[in-house]
Amino acid sequence: MQIKYFQDTDTLLINFNNKPIAETKDINENVLVELDEEGNVVSMTLEHAKNIADINDFSYQQLAVA
Repeated sequence: MQIKYFQDTDTLLINFNNKPIAETKDINENVLVELDEEGNVVSMTLEHAKNIADINDFSYQQLAVA
């Protein structure tokens, strides 16, 4: 998984995997979701990211299995 933020365009790109993109769906005017041929999410793009997400306070936490 990769997360990239493009400051010049205020765009956040989240790649969940590297499968080929078969379809792109517009969720709204600022959110795009790219799907593989089976309908699984490959990536998500957020335009105007600072208005949608708190990108300055990003963290990642992996929890242990109980």
